[in-house]
Amino acid sequence: MLISHRAAIMPSSPIRKLAKYADAARRNNIHIYQLNIGQPDIPTPECALDAVRNIDRKILEYTPSQGLLSLRTKMVSYYASFGIDISPDEIIITAGGSEATMFAYMTCLDPGDEIIITDPFYANYTAFAISCGATIKSVKTSIENGFRLPPVEEFEKQITSRTKAIMICNPNNPTGYLYSKQEMYQIRDLVKKYNLYLFSDEVYRDFIYTKRPYISAFHLEGIEDHVVLIDSVSKRYSECGIRIGALITKNKEVRNAVMKFCQARLSPPLLGQIVAEASLSAPVEYMEEVYDEYLARRNFLIDGLNQIPGVYSPTPMGAFYTMAKLPVDDTEKFCQWCLTDFNYEGQTIMLAPGNGFYTSPDEGRNEARIAYILNRTDLAKALLVLSKALEAYNQR
Repeated sequence: MLISHRAAIMPSSPIRKLAKYADAARRNNIHIYQLNIGQPDIPTPECALDAVRNIDRKILEYTPSQGLLSLRTKMVSYYASFGIDISPDEIIITAGGSEATMFAYMTCLDPGDEIIITDPFYANYTAFAISCGATIKSVKTSIENGFRLPPVEEFEKQITSRTKAIMICNPNNPTGYLYSKQEMYQIRDLVKKYNLYLFSDEVYRDFIYTKRPYISAFHLEGIEDHVVLIDSVSKRYSECGIRIGALITKNKEVRNAVMKFCQARLSPPLLGQIVAEASLSAPVEYMEEVYDEYLARRNFLIDGLNQIPGVYSPTPMGAFYTMAKLPVDDTEKFCQWCLTDFNYEGQTIMLAPGNGFYTSPDEGRNEARIAYILNRTDLAKALLVLSKALEAYNQR
């Protein structure tokens, strides 16, 4: 029997597609420094873990399709600390930022509609677009200038009668780029001029390492009803597994439509919401320590990468990823080879091939996304293994 066309063209995740090779390496007792995925090794806040330990419910019940009111109310205060003015009714809790993005696409886009995204971008946006029949059109950015936004004319070249939305990730995954105020207003003006939606993934707002201010899509005057904000607690509190995110919009018509999808999937995870609500009470010291640790990891990794012959990485301004240029012919082949044919003293590395973050698989062939989610001791070992792997790969 045949599978669907959308299933046939669905790409494998560049972040997870090499997992089977990693599993085989582990069975051969090879230690892998996993830098391919944004799974931090930083402990989840104790208050969140206590919430799990102390659950006293007799029944683990469905929750409202929009999510628990107590969680949404508590989230309002969190957003207010960033100058984002919203109400609990404007927040819809989802099963991670992924479901929030999927619901945004399914609600606002018809088959054949187009979304404009800057290349490179978070690979799963492609999967979500394919799922709803939409098409991604990209505006190119370059590692040479730190992935800075191109002139507005480059966006306008991509706009057609089928263009419905612009999607941004700020700070950016996979590049770590942070949009300037000028760039955000450039995007706002396009959204107004062409009557587009602005999907804004702001999952990493707590991790900004520059004096450049964080500008949320909700800070942009005049397009309030155009904005659909995507969020998640996964990275903020190191709790990826609870699968709690949020779709936030002031557009009542969009919210009402999203709720139909929410009702169809019944409810977001109860236990995850309990943990997320508790996490919002994490002490200020927790977030300060986490921030300081990521900043130190970023500085350590970028300095180490740029000392390896032939490797170049710009300094990311936010999130906890960087795109690095490697001196290899094809990073997908190199990343797989690291898992199947190489080890240094019983150790190897796992990176995400860069071409999976571009609209065309021919781009980013000598780039890889690297997540600095390991402690500095392990990062030092991973950098050593990477340098040995590059040396051995190019001497084959």
